[in-house]
Amino acid sequence: MDSMEELISSFIIELKRGTLVLSVLSQLHTPEYGYSLVQKLEEKNSPIEAGTLYPLLRRLEKQQLLKSNWDTTESRPRKFYVLSDKGKEVYSRLKQEWKFLSEQLDRLLLEGEENENY
Repeated sequence: MDSMEELISSFIIELKRGTLVLSVLSQLHTPEYGYSLVQKLEEKNSPIEAGTLYPLLRRLEKQQLLKSNWDTTESRPRKFYVLSDKGKEVYSRLKQEWKFLSEQLDRLLLEGEENENY
């Protein structure tokens, strides 16, 4: 049987996983390459593993939410990603839905705190 910390940790992972696409899309209004995106998210206290990010970027590109371009001007070629028009629309809708869900959850949590009896 899982310990309390393992159980809570698994729930936290689920919560973060549910916000991953929105977090990544939120940072791609300007071109970013994978490693710079990892750093940017880490600086904003929203870390992501490179092994999670790169497959996600490829999937979002395949879904036509991102456009990519190779920059070969430096010694090491880098693939830059930016939101496509479709990606901007999806991001806008997801952000709107997130705000709605967040407000709804805030209300539920507040009601729950008011009714706590322990």
